[in-house]
Amino acid sequence: MTGIALAFDGSHIDGDLYRSITDEARHAPHLFNDAVTAWTTYGLGVFALLMLAAWWRARRTGAPVMARALAVPVVVGVVFAVDSVLKSLVREDRPCQTLANSFTLEACPAHGDWSFPSNHAVIAFSAATALWLVDRRIGALALPAAVLMAASRVWVGVHYPHDVLAGAVTGIVLAIPLTLLAGRAAPWVERARAGRLRTFLAV
Repeated sequence: MTGIALAFDGSHIDGDLYRSITDEARHAPHLFNDAVTAWTTYGLGVFALLMLAAWWRARRTGAPVMARALAVPVVVGVVFAVDSVLKSLVREDRPCQTLANSFTLEACPAHGDWSFPSNHAVIAFSAATALWLVDRRIGALALPAAVLMAASRVWVGVHYPHDVLAGAVTGIVLAIPLTLLAGRAAPWVERARAGRLRTFLAV
């Protein structure tokens, strides 16, 4: 029972790589670090804006595309819920809690705010993947933004590299079938386009 109660220590996986990255951050220009900190704090809002753009552009497309566009926030929510379960099962401490003298650009989360997988990476990559399946142009903006979001979480010192990699894989693997499944709601979209919701669902 004691072993179950203890949090997982992921430092042996890529703790040295984490230290190398955060040491670079320690010596990076303040303006650059400020920009990364702002991105890691507020960048998820960009994906919300891209979701709105995908919905707007889907108004000119077929019902299956609109159904997937409307489902993007739902897909992200479902993937985030799965991520939360994984976190509670793995219970990995943050690297800034485990590794002595860790450098962080933001306050280290409290014990119990588990590290694996990265929430930010899961949200960013599930959103980017779903958006890619809705609109390739918007997806082409969302995917590099997701990479930057994942990288920023290591740079600011709150995640190991394997945390964000696992978050990216989780987001992609779950978002693909969920988004494609959402296309089955096309008949509902077709009916809604003929009614009072036409303004929101079609040009």
